[in-house]
Amino acid sequence: MKHSKRYLESAQKVDPAKAYSVDEAVQLLKSFKSTKFDETVEIAFHLGVDPKKPDQAVRGTLSLPKGIGRTLRVVVFAEGEVAAKAKAAGAVEAGGQELIDRVAGGWMDFDVAIATPAMMRQVGRLGRVLGPKGLMPSPKSGTVTDDVEAAVREFSAGKLEYRADAGGNVHAPVGKKSFAPEDLKANIEAFIERIRQTKPASAKGRYILGVSVSTSMGPGIRLAVS
Repeated sequence: MKHSKRYLESAQKVDPAKAYSVDEAVQLLKSFKSTKFDETVEIAFHLGVDPKKPDQAVRGTLSLPKGIGRTLRVVVFAEGEVAAKAKAAGAVEAGGQELIDRVAGGWMDFDVAIATPAMMRQVGRLGRVLGPKGLMPSPKSGTVTDDVEAAVREFSAGKLEYRADAGGNVHAPVGKKSFAPEDLKANIEAFIERIRQTKPASAKGRYILGVSVSTSMGPGIRLAVS
């Protein structure tokens, strides 16, 4: 893969053999040359878990203290008055079978999907569409609920759903490059602490095998995290 000149210039500032403190990593990120858009700052964890084992699944939700720098697009699978309340709360779309058919047909212009428990039998048919993208509503993540108004407000404001993939990796945004250094630091530290808190009881040995942060178009920076 051929990298851009900007990427290579940024990579020269990073020592791949070094694990940086959060403060050092944030300063490095801020020193990278800017692109024409405000890049997302992302965090990546490699965890010592076996996601194939149900008791070692790592997943949850988190509202970062400084937000993620954008409003998430939320859809709600609900009917009647509940759908109307979801729209009023900020959902980009809300509805029943008509919305299900639209998504089944390929419309995916949203970041979060929420459903009422009563709709899950029908929504379950979208598993092949939503599942691979991590968008399937789930009670564990708070996206299957009767209180759709509160859920829409929380997720629109940037509440994140995270989960370890088949390789034990977790990826998520933690802000924008334009954020103040102290705000990026607060978000990064909050995410690390949440991952620590969600260590499965059955996971043996080292849990956090590696953590790195990067901008959308920049190199990864390893963090010193035990």
